[in-house]
Amino acid sequence: MIKFDFRGLKCPIPVLKAHKIIKNATNQTLFEFICDDKSAPKDFADLCNNAKYKLSDISKKEDAFIIRIEKIISEK
Repeated sequence: MIKFDFRGLKCPIPVLKAHKIIKNATNQTLFEFICDDKSAPKDFADLCNNAKYKLSDISKKEDAFIIRIEKIISEK
């Protein structure tokens, strides 16, 4: 799992950066994003729903949200 700290960034920057990271990843499928923007849980849930990523978990730790996403790689 690769971790990214997006604390201090405001909507929509964290979710845009996360989408670019996940979309461009070729070998990595598990990601963890740390965000302190209060809209991050909804933004990341919407991203996963629209981009067909799996939202594994959203939890709150101290002043930040920990968001875990899995990129499903379909085999052809």
